[in-house]
Order: sequence, then C-alpha cells, then structure tokens
Amino acid sequence: MAEDLNQQEPTAEEKAKFEADVLKAAEEAMKMEAEANKAADQAAGEAQDEAAADKPAEASAEQPAEPAEAAPSAEDPTAALKAALADANDRNLRLMAEFDNYRRRTAKEQLELIETANGKLLEKLSEVQDNFERAFASENKAQDLEAFEKGMQMIYNQFAKILTDAGLEQIDPTGAEFDPNMHEALMQQPSETVPEGHVVTVFQKGYKLKNKILKTAKVIVSSGK
Repeated sequence: MAEDLNQQEPTAEEKAKFEADVLKAAEEAMKMEAEANKAADQAAGEAQDEAAADKPAEASAEQPAEPAEAAPSAEDPTAALKAALADANDRNLRLMAEFDNYRRRTAKEQLELIETANGKLLEKLSEVQDNFERAFASENKAQDLEAFEKGMQMIYNQFAKILTDAGLEQIDPTGAEFDPNMHEALMQQPSETVPEGHVVTVFQKGYKLKNKILKTAKVIVSSGK
C-alpha cells in the first residue's frame, strides 16, 4: 500500500509548477481587470467627446435642438477584455480548487503512511508482549532463577532489536564531553579520572530517531579535581 501511495506522490518540480500556475492565473486576472477598467474609462471619455462635437454650434432660443443620439459602436472595446477576465477568473478558481483537493489528498496519504508504519511496529511489539505473557504463565514458571533470567534476556534482546530496526538509537555519553543539545546536567561532582566538563555518570540514557533527539540523556558532569 505504501508503494502505491509513493507512486502517486507528485515531485517537487510538479508541486512548484502547480503553484506557479496558480500565481500566474491570479496575476493574469488582476491584469485583465485593470485593463478592462482602463478601456471602459477611455470608451466613456470618447463617447462624451463625440456627443459634444455633434451638438449644433447655435441653438434656437424658442426651440432648442435635441442632441443627436450617438450611433452604437460596431464593436464594444471592453467586451473582449471582459470575456478574457471572466475566463481568467474561472481558470483561477478551478486551479485553486484543484490545489485544495491536492492538499487534502496529500495530507490523507501521509496519514495513511504513518498509520501503516505504526501498524507494522505495533505488530512486532505485540510479539514481545506475547513472550512476556508466556514467560509469566504458571505452567512456564521456572524453578531455576538462572533459566528465568535467561528467558527475560532473550525477550529484552528481541525488544531492543525491534526498536533499533525502527531507527531508535540510545544516547550513552559516559566519559564524553558535555553537550547541552544532547545531555541534561543534573549536577556537577569532582572526579579524579574524568576531565572537567565531561560526563561522569549517566543517570538516564537518552534516545534519538534518525539524528533527531527524542529525549536528552540525564547526566552528572565532572567539575574536575
């Protein structure tokens, strides 16, 4: 299932091209609207000039001459721009809708991938739980403490391998130089063997997942001799 979803995942170039198309359509729509408004103002001004030129120079006081009606323009200069603007707006709306659908689909696919990965990890961890239940079952209780300890060690090794395979790594900085990004200092204590600023004791190990710190290690830092 993860392979199918990965095949559907668009590349970075496709994402960038899609976003560029959305921005371009929006810019075209704004440009078309500005040109349409400019052409409409220009047409209105020309119509007023023509009406003023057609008015008789001398009007009769008793019977004023009626203004001549302007002949209808053979072609509306703003019609083409308005049509282009409407087309650009429609294309912009469709691109925005497609982008929203793409965003929703991508988020859903990512969630499904996470759930699938979690399902596989939990399936392996359930095997560890089964082994613990069998070890504590009354019919499997060992009278020999050494045998019981050996069984617990086997279950621990199984559990540790599952976590390691999942990418989890322990942080055990014993003797290393103190790093505030990976360690949490609980206290300082003098040491004859560990240099100042280095870890004397690890109170609690830390963990990281593929170079990302999940939990810092709690340590005691040497203050020197």
